[in-house]
Amino acid sequence: MSGSTQAAAPGPRLYDRTAELAAVERLSARPATGAGRVLFVTGAPGEGRTALLARAAHAFAGTAHRVAAPPHRGPWSGMRALCAALAPDPSAGRRALRLARGAEGLAAAVEGLAGDLPVLLCLDDLHLWDAHSRAALTTAWREPGGRSGGTAWLVSAARHHRLPEVPEAETVRLGRLSRDGARALLDDLCAVPPPTGVAERLLDEAAGHPGVLASAVRRLASGTGPSRWPFVDGAVLAEVYGGLLDGLPADSRRLLAVVALTGCGGGGDERSPEDRWGLPGSGLAPAPGAYDVALGAVLAAARATRTSVEPLDGLIADGLLCRSGDALRFEDPFLGRAALASGPAPIPPSPHAGPPADPVLVRGEGHRADRLGPPAAVRALAPLVRGRSQLVRGLAALGGGPVMDAHEALLQAAGFLRDRAPEEASDARFLAMEAAWAGGDVSACLAALDSGTAPAGTERDFVEGLRAALTVRLDQARSALARVVAQDGAEEDPRLLLRAGSAALVLGDTVAASRIHARALARARAEQRTALVPRALEHLAYAELRAGRHSRAARAAREGLRAAEATGQRNVAAHQHSVLALVASVAGDGQAVADHAGRALDTARPHGLVQAATLAEWALARAEFGRGLAARSAARLAPLVRPGPRGGHFALRMLVVPCFVEAAVASGRSAEARVAAEEYAVWAVQGVDGAAPAQLARCRALLARGEESAYWFGEAVRRHDGCGNDFERARTLLAYGTWLRRRRRPGDARGPLSDALVTFERAAAEGWADHARSELRATGGTTGGVTDPAALGLLTPQQQRIARLVAGGATNREVADRLTLSPRTVDHHLRSVFARLGIRSRVELPGVVDRWDARPDPATDVRTRHARA
Repeated sequence: MSGSTQAAAPGPRLYDRTAELAAVERLSARPATGAGRVLFVTGAPGEGRTALLARAAHAFAGTAHRVAAPPHRGPWSGMRALCAALAPDPSAGRRALRLARGAEGLAAAVEGLAGDLPVLLCLDDLHLWDAHSRAALTTAWREPGGRSGGTAWLVSAARHHRLPEVPEAETVRLGRLSRDGARALLDDLCAVPPPTGVAERLLDEAAGHPGVLASAVRRLASGTGPSRWPFVDGAVLAEVYGGLLDGLPADSRRLLAVVALTGCGGGGDERSPEDRWGLPGSGLAPAPGAYDVALGAVLAAARATRTSVEPLDGLIADGLLCRSGDALRFEDPFLGRAALASGPAPIPPSPHAGPPADPVLVRGEGHRADRLGPPAAVRALAPLVRGRSQLVRGLAALGGGPVMDAHEALLQAAGFLRDRAPEEASDARFLAMEAAWAGGDVSACLAALDSGTAPAGTERDFVEGLRAALTVRLDQARSALARVVAQDGAEEDPRLLLRAGSAALVLGDTVAASRIHARALARARAEQRTALVPRALEHLAYAELRAGRHSRAARAAREGLRAAEATGQRNVAAHQHSVLALVASVAGDGQAVADHAGRALDTARPHGLVQAATLAEWALARAEFGRGLAARSAARLAPLVRPGPRGGHFALRMLVVPCFVEAAVASGRSAEARVAAEEYAVWAVQGVDGAAPAQLARCRALLARGEESAYWFGEAVRRHDGCGNDFERARTLLAYGTWLRRRRRPGDARGPLSDALVTFERAAAEGWADHARSELRATGGTTGGVTDPAALGLLTPQQQRIARLVAGGATNREVADRLTLSPRTVDHHLRSVFARLGIRSRVELPGVVDRWDARPDPATDVRTRHARA
């Protein structure tokens, strides 16, 4: 109501309210001095609370007053309206207001104004009254009978409002109309009976809700409503529920919209969409448990859209949402649809934001969006809402579900949003491309790039450059993507910086890629875009890995893994595990390789993460080759270098070839290695990987015969000097030194092997360093063993601690307990210690440690020399 006060007006006709009217009769019949003179009426918007109060006021035998919530909710505004309604003149009203606000309370004020006549006070919309007035009313209702004479109180409130505890007060809850009651209401609303089909459709869609039915009929009669079903559209629900939603805090409205968006694609049960939503076809009011939404999906969507979940408990306590186990639902499905229609839907601030662990959407994990087609509930939504709903679903799947499901949902979102929200459509399109890239599907990447309107500026360069790269038109790709990379200094948006960094990687410029991705990470942190940070770290870790900076890659991947797990982005976590597995394969830590690769594959295989799976398999193969299992390594790598859908990831296939060639040659599969090397030669000259020409020369050296190998090894070393990847250069030197030793040229082999050993040690590539050390010992060269006290500097701090404990007589189990490690890890470190020190058993360690301890402290020597001077 508007806030005006009026005397009893002719009572409106009510439908299916027999029980509620009986409760009003009981209120009127109670003794004037007895208890229980308060009746609360609750209901959803449009269910007829105001109509019931008007009918009760009309039928009351004494004096009845209806007082609506005042339009301005300042302190005591409700009491001011009430006292003005009861007072015979303004001065009496002001005195009553002072009395109501004083110590004697509202009951005395009512008693003075009403006199001896029985009075029915009908207070509408209690939830909209100010807190001071509600407190005064509650005090009056709780006082014993007699203070307020024959006053009875009929009070309406929204269903979600928490009613005060009043002794012996009765509460009735309005419900939906029966089919016959709704038909009777429809007949009264329509001056001209509508066609039978239209009438039945209206009754179906309104589902017994009197306010919704009245609004739909009013809009149809005025010509502003839709000309075909659904007649109950967003405008109708916004009209009926808009007051309720506008009265909620902004965070609460936003969270309701997230719940509605997350669930509008379907339900978690087997009921039809019509039954869940109360849409055409059911002919029944929605079931109390309608519209179930997985709680994990809601939390995922909330994090993806940076929506606070703090209001969730309050919304549940108020009854706007219901929780059953791990599921949420709108008890009133119309409220969910109204939340979507009444205001802007929450949109992710970043297209790289991801969801939390186990984001099982309403249809269940692994659901394909096109398997059953959109339900009627989704078709009934406006295209803008449908597009945003698909955007949220796509983000959830991209972060923690099957990536090709994410691709399809995001493409649908881009289609819905293209003409209505172009910027959001562009984000959805790039996200769809990113999902297809992670899934290793070139055609799906191209479909995403071709799905939008013609882009402009940097976006156009990025689209054209990627399209050219994916269709192997690298000359065209290079010019377009170079312009994108050149813009990185002018960009501040971390999303656009990530695109520029990706363009640099496609060009093979790993230095620029690392720099740009580091900037993107810094911007994401500065803007507190928590969900974007794991994605930025994922890109940075991969760029550092491509650059051969393994320690930096490991640091970024470990940080990214923690961030991904904290935000529930399982797909990002899988990629970080695969990067850590590759780094561990460089270090020679077989157990770490198996752990990280296993965790990556556990997620990558069911979610279709071809890129992460390829990296993990590559790491396992490198670890096997390091253990001397060349045949097994070649067998694992062979599928990764094959083209086609059963091969490795299209962007990684050529990067794996040098490892495959080395393992294949060592295991007698030279013919396969030669075919792979020839394809690699075509790719290497394209200039998209700086180390490729040097690695191609190494492959040719391994495949050549006789002294031709020496030429190609020399050529590989020369080319490495200009590409900056020290690790790959050391691998070439190791292969060259090994070839020289096997040709009985130990003197010539020592130089390359020594250089390789130093590089591996600097890079903490312990597995490769052990290999180089073994080859160097076989030539008769020194590796910094027991005769060299400086060997202490070759050990890591952890290895030094282990060496000292073992030298003191501790067993591997005792060392493990002391340092909180596993015995297996201790054994691995101990074997590295033996290899670095050039010893064969633990019995030699005490002598080595004694020589370390006998060395003077360099700092002491300096201080002594200064003192003598």
